Amino acid sequence: QVQLVESGGGLVQAGGSLTLSCAASGSIFRINDMGWYRQAPGSQRELVAAITSGGGANYADSVKGRFTISRDSAKNTVYLQMNSLKPEDTAVYYCNAYIVRVAIPQPYWGQGTQVTVSS
Repeated sequence: QVQLVESGGGLVQAGGSLTLSCAASGSIFRINDMGWYRQAPGSQRELVAAITSGGGANYADSVKGRFTISRDSAKNTVYLQMNSLKPEDTAVYYCNAYIVRVAIPQPYWGQGTQVTVSS
């Protein structure tokens, strides 16, 4: 059994900051890529940022220069530091991780955490 538990969402004014955390627990051999996705009402889920096991990161164009993804492999945790937040960043944010339990990496998802940015 593997669980991804997110925390850190909330309500913030435009221009403010939030940090999301996602901790993986359970029967884990190795974690490959980890990432954050978001889904706004009426929209498709979209990739926000992803980070490899080696620390290489990529970002959606809409968040480049404002968001930073990082991970602590010893804690099986991924973070998303969000600065200069805009109302259009309002969404449910989901953590994603490709986890190896035996041989083949499988995708796992967190339950989602709401981020609301007021104008």
